[in-house]
Amino acid sequence: MPDGLLPSWRPGPVREALVTFLDAVLEVPVEERVACFDNDGTLWCERPTYVQFDFFVDALKGAVQADPRRAETPEFAAILSGDEAAIGDLGLERIALALTSLFEGISPDEFTRRVRTFVGGARHATMGRPLLSNVYVPMLELIEALRRRDVTVTVVTGGGTEFVRAVSQQLYGVPPEAVVGTLIGYEYGLDDGGAPRLLRTGRPASAANEGSAKVSNIQAQLGRRPLLVAGNSGGDREMLEWAAAGPGPTLALLVDHDDAEREFAYVSTAETFTEPEPITQVGARLGWTVTSMAADWDIVFAPADG
Repeated sequence: MPDGLLPSWRPGPVREALVTFLDAVLEVPVEERVACFDNDGTLWCERPTYVQFDFFVDALKGAVQADPRRAETPEFAAILSGDEAAIGDLGLERIALALTSLFEGISPDEFTRRVRTFVGGARHATMGRPLLSNVYVPMLELIEALRRRDVTVTVVTGGGTEFVRAVSQQLYGVPPEAVVGTLIGYEYGLDDGGAPRLLRTGRPASAANEGSAKVSNIQAQLGRRPLLVAGNSGGDREMLEWAAAGPGPTLALLVDHDDAEREFAYVSTAETFTEPEPITQVGARLGWTVTSMAADWDIVFAPADG
């Protein structure tokens, strides 16, 4: 490949599709060159639990240590005990709201600081690698190849917008304003000295950014239709369809987690709704470019220090 293009992608139909797209995108006006990447499971490892969930659990443990009575809250008791049945009975929305409340009343800057401190020091639960090293090298190579072609790279995630914004520049070179996710509400007011302040609430400002919400929010927050979308779960289906249906060149890239030896083997699913068909079957049926971790990636992660 010229100029070391996509060195971690093995030769085959997937790599050929990527190279074809990278060549063709040069014929598109620069202002129309946009790519949207899902985050969890597409750019970095999402198993055995989401990094944002681990962050919330870490904060919960700290809150309980400061005030043991918080462990009596049904949502927190279920999380701390790992009671999957209780978590299922309470429901994802109720659990998410309880965890979100842990950061109610702090500033956006303080939240960002806490995210960066956690991600910078934590390790993966089963692989033992630093969390910051769990980014997929082949996807970083694709992002770099897109940037060299003046493609605007964005992250469109079902996770919390502010959580991903706190690390997107460091991990992917994506600035905070190019992250579209699930929004939290804020309250503006004046502090005791009369200075303006902005504080997090415990309420989401919108529905979870999954499914068709991703397409709506791409338009509302980015204002441009992507030529390339990369995802891995049913929560990405609509934005993959949206990209594939656009005027060419387009690329709908689906990551198939089929490598139990180097990462995990599973079929990714949406968190907020039930899917009638596994996303890998959808991708094959609709003619998307489905990349097998096991077959198409020469490496998954870069060597980790420590």
